[in-house]
Amino acid sequence: MQTFLRIVPYLWPRNAPGLRLRVAACLALMVLAKLASVAVPWLYKATVDALAHPGDALVAIPIGLIVAYGLTRVIQQVFAQAQDALFVRVLQRAVRVLSVEVFDKLCALSLGFHLDRRVGALARAIKRGTDGLDVILRLALFRTGPAILELVIVTIILWVAFDWRFAAIVFVTIGGYVAFTFGVTEWRLKFRRAMNARDGVVAALTTDALVNIETVKAFGNEALESRRLDAALAELEDAAVLSKGSLAITNAGQAAIISAGLIGLMSLAARGIVDGTMTVGDFVLVNTYLLQLYMPLNLLGLAYQQMRQGMADMEALFGLLDETPAVADAADAIPLPPGPGEIAFRHVDFSYGGGKPLLHDVDFTVAAGTKTAIVGASGSGKSTVARLLLRFYDASAGAIEIDGHDLRAITQASLRRAVGLVPQDAALFNDSIGANIAYGRADATPEEIDAAAKVARIRHFVVHQPNKYDTIVGERGLKLSGGERQRVAIARAVLKNPPILIFDEATSSLDTATEADIQQTLDHASQNRTTLVIAHRLSTVVDADQILVMAKGRIVERGTHAELLAASGRYAELWAAQQRAEVLETELRATRAAERNGIL
Repeated sequence: MQTFLRIVPYLWPRNAPGLRLRVAACLALMVLAKLASVAVPWLYKATVDALAHPGDALVAIPIGLIVAYGLTRVIQQVFAQAQDALFVRVLQRAVRVLSVEVFDKLCALSLGFHLDRRVGALARAIKRGTDGLDVILRLALFRTGPAILELVIVTIILWVAFDWRFAAIVFVTIGGYVAFTFGVTEWRLKFRRAMNARDGVVAALTTDALVNIETVKAFGNEALESRRLDAALAELEDAAVLSKGSLAITNAGQAAIISAGLIGLMSLAARGIVDGTMTVGDFVLVNTYLLQLYMPLNLLGLAYQQMRQGMADMEALFGLLDETPAVADAADAIPLPPGPGEIAFRHVDFSYGGGKPLLHDVDFTVAAGTKTAIVGASGSGKSTVARLLLRFYDASAGAIEIDGHDLRAITQASLRRAVGLVPQDAALFNDSIGANIAYGRADATPEEIDAAAKVARIRHFVVHQPNKYDTIVGERGLKLSGGERQRVAIARAVLKNPPILIFDEATSSLDTATEADIQQTLDHASQNRTTLVIAHRLSTVVDADQILVMAKGRIVERGTHAELLAASGRYAELWAAQQRAEVLETELRATRAAERNGIL
């Protein structure tokens, strides 16, 4: 019932008088259609009685009744089709509004929520939920409601026109049918939920494999993914067998109840004919009503089953709407005022979900317009600093400020407008190069997009493509090289024109030659901006105004490149190790080149 009550606003939307008028018109047409439906058997009865005594009536009377009978059936269908046509707009708008609400909520939820869930399972839950809304609205308004209305009218007619026993049998039949249907459907619900859960696993496995198809092929794991999918499908198969088997039990029980009611009513009608209290037309009338009662009752059971299944499908959807973001704007949060972009971490501690601490007493300041680098081994907490600055998570202790404003006191939207991010793995949409660059600022002109591409040093590549800025980059940008993807990401950040730039290991996945080229692009893009560089390779940050060395979530050293080398501490050790590695790499390349030349 709680789920159904949450659906009502989508059926009767606020500030939409046109849609409400459509709903009201649909209800009126539904009543008219049912009145026409109830009138049809009476016309049929009158025709039969007139034909049974041809001497008592003119030939024109049964002909007129037959015509009226046919026209009434046509009118009934016209009303029914008209209500369906009117309701399409209401239904599609409801699905549209709900879909946007869920999408907005998913976008508003914190990064931690998305990291804990599979994209395929979320997409399937949304699809099943919106489909469930479609089913529930259609069945509640045009199946269950009309069925109940027709049952009430027919019961009253049978009681008034014939005998209370007719009405009593109808009530007992309906009561038993509804009680059985509701009870069995509730019992079946656990099988439906289990099947939905298995279906979500199948969707998630399929999506993961296809999204990462390059990795699957590179490791030759097509058979492995097929076996994993087959195992999940086997569990779905078992769950589906239980769900469908329980449906067969439901249908058999419903048929038995309906048959018992039919036998009772037909027996009473036959006795009436024998006793002379009912005419042949009355017998036909009762028989016709019985046939009309059967269909609404059958649809009532089917409708309830489908509505209950739809409700089950929507539970997950409304569960998403009920999720609370772990990071939310304060009630009195204000937009970040324009400023130079000074960053300050003040004694910040952080742990994911209260688990193992990842940052301990991190305290530093990045002066506006300067470049600060954070270096250290993997797992030292470098990227966590960037995520906290973007407020993907909130600090467990301490404060983070931009231009003196605590991040928790400003809106997330304004914060992220002020910060541009170039990640290690540039995330591109399966769209054109121009559209991916324009993602930095949706209202950018073609000239501004071209200027940003020039700053990112990708313009030369783009203009020599057949489709230029309309060139499609493919799924996750895989039609481009790693360096080209990084340049698109840099152009996107430049187009955004934020006062603060974050380069989160933006070159660590590239080869040495490409890295050097991209590094020049990064230096050019970061001019006159506050820049925070998360780096693994120290050679990329030697020109930083300040270098912070992290280990186990703490800042263990800070200073310029020269100062840290002179201190002969952790930074100097990392520098020496990387220099040795680069020398060995250079020697190895030279050796391989010589071997190839010797072979040639």
